[in-house]
Amino acid sequence: MCVITSYTNEMSLLNKIRNREAHVAVIGLGYVGFPLAVEFAKAGFRTTALDIDIDKVKSIQNGQIDIIGTDATDLQKVLQTGNLIPTTDFSELSKVDTISICVPTPLSKTHDPDLSFIVAAVDEISKYLHPDHLIVLESTTYPGTVEEVVKPKLEAEGLRAGQDFFLAFSPERVDPGNLQWVTRNIPKVVGGVDERSTEVSKVLYEQIVETVVPVSSATVAETVKLFENTFRAVNIGLVNELALMCSTLGVNVWEVIDAAKTKPFGFMPFYPGPGLGGHCIPIDPFYLSWKARQSGFESRFIELAGAVNAGMPSHVVERVAEALTGQGKSLRGSHVHLFGLAYKANVGDTRESPAVDIALLLHDRGAVISYSDPFVSNIDQGGLKLTAIEPDLALSDGIDCVVITTAHDDFNYSDLVKCEAVIVDTRNALKDFQGDRIFRL
Repeated sequence: MCVITSYTNEMSLLNKIRNREAHVAVIGLGYVGFPLAVEFAKAGFRTTALDIDIDKVKSIQNGQIDIIGTDATDLQKVLQTGNLIPTTDFSELSKVDTISICVPTPLSKTHDPDLSFIVAAVDEISKYLHPDHLIVLESTTYPGTVEEVVKPKLEAEGLRAGQDFFLAFSPERVDPGNLQWVTRNIPKVVGGVDERSTEVSKVLYEQIVETVVPVSSATVAETVKLFENTFRAVNIGLVNELALMCSTLGVNVWEVIDAAKTKPFGFMPFYPGPGLGGHCIPIDPFYLSWKARQSGFESRFIELAGAVNAGMPSHVVERVAEALTGQGKSLRGSHVHLFGLAYKANVGDTRESPAVDIALLLHDRGAVISYSDPFVSNIDQGGLKLTAIEPDLALSDGIDCVVITTAHDDFNYSDLVKCEAVIVDTRNALKDFQGDRIFRL
């Protein structure tokens, strides 16, 4: 009887999804959850968009957004049609058919996974869980989270995953600021706790994503996400170490990479920088290495890459000190201006930004700090409180050193190289310029 009931539940939910009659919900309205909710609403689904941040929900209700890659026109349309319902009321979950969880998953100070946001979301879902529900976790986490944490909590009241409700993992793959690859055209991996859960979640995402890639389990899907970002972190660690080596050899690391990438096989270019930033790349590898340690496995590549990448801000500060020394100046008391505080070009996200770390390190060594960034208006962190100033104003203000920490397209590098200050370029933004005052990573 249970198998028949499960099959009946599955077909009922699949039909509702395919006919766009399912009521979907997204928990967490950040750079992952909000675009996802808008895509569901655009596809014709009645979409409940949940977040605990009252101000954020009110802004969305008013059609105001600050997430790059989300079209304000799309938001206005789905609000006007009534397909998107932003709310802080979790009791609305009792009315929905599917729930996608897109909440933050930070690391603790000891680099242990912090699942508090996931646990809080699942606890809310548990209050309103009913037969036929599909629950999909999208938040990046360690392999086994769905099976070991989410599933037991949801089953605590007697309903069973794969029998009474469906449970899966589908890793987010959002690249903030990338306007070419967005929610709709980035292939989406899905893996359920059983075959039916995989199939239902696959059909759900096929309604809004061009390509869905099913895998054999939720644990495989969790590992896919961590492998993708660990691959990047380890290779960036390698090229950052190459940059440090080239610096001691007097070799231009950027020229080395440009020449190497002409090889048509067996090579993929990665580029050095002042360190890793954002929510994913600096954090995800430690989720994987933490899980490995729980199983008695030492992930040496991951730990080494993490150490190299974490040391890059200090290397940049040393390059600044060297550049100033060449001008007969000390770092202490010198005016150092940073071009960019965001962790990557053309976004306003400062999470884990190496530029912020560099600013703090320079400040600790007695430098006078200022910055320009068209996407970051102010910062108050670690005792450093600054407001962005226009580049033209900064360059006319007696600066001793400029550090290019984020290569925003809005910066006028032709004007920058005309200033009298020494320049430390950590992003190869000045690749077309030469001069004794330009110091490269």
